[in-house]
Amino acid sequence: MSNFIEHSLVDNIAYLKFNRSNKYNSFHREMALELQKKLDDCIRDQETRAIVLTGKGKAFSAGQDLGEVTNPDQNPGFKKILEEHYNPIVTRIRNIEMPVIAAVNGVAAGAGANIALCCDIVVASEKASFIQAFSKIGLIPDSGGTYFLPRLIGFQRASALAMLGDKIDAFEAERIGLIYTYYSSETFDDEVSKLAHKLANMPTQALAFTKKALNRSMQNDFEEQLALESKYQIASAETKDYKEGVNAFIEKREAHFKGK
Repeated sequence: MSNFIEHSLVDNIAYLKFNRSNKYNSFHREMALELQKKLDDCIRDQETRAIVLTGKGKAFSAGQDLGEVTNPDQNPGFKKILEEHYNPIVTRIRNIEMPVIAAVNGVAAGAGANIALCCDIVVASEKASFIQAFSKIGLIPDSGGTYFLPRLIGFQRASALAMLGDKIDAFEAERIGLIYTYYSSETFDDEVSKLAHKLANMPTQALAFTKKALNRSMQNDFEEQLALESKYQIASAETKDYKEGVNAFIEKREAHFKGK
């Protein structure tokens, strides 16, 4: 398989780097299927406790490679692109039982932007930008864009960005709540590493339960969500990490979590 997704494991952190920099890391079928496989590898790997998605070169991802969809010999068609490429990617990211960080190093456009926005924590370089580019070519936001955008930034802003296709920079993205924060380009890699290490060394079973609860909060009513919180809190209290956290607090020492 081609190496369109670079995969490295450092200190229990899986770094998945989009590797089509000559095409601004735009997705074609092979790259999309490879990303799914790499995410599955992370799920199976007992050593992986956090995932970082980022891009190689100047872009995070420019979204769909239009060269693929305009080539009659290669075009898989939008039904296959959505059902076999992007929908499985964003579904995997939301269902992976560990934190997934989008480290947006440059432009994130179209499906590339929405893959980033479905991650648990989105951070960006000051050089990054975000654009819902779909309307500019007569399409609608996909890859979960119409789901996550209004929940992140409200209906009016989501509608405007989706319809107008305006590009926003990292500062504006943080201001409106589209991303968690941004870093200077000089410190970006170090700050991403610090964040990933912090998450990987936390009680990751509790983080997984938190992720599940947040996923369900998108549909549940208040009573259903309270019941779900009870379920996951009881499960969290049965983990070894909970016992370690309580003992560390009582003993006034740093906790050493194992994700168990």
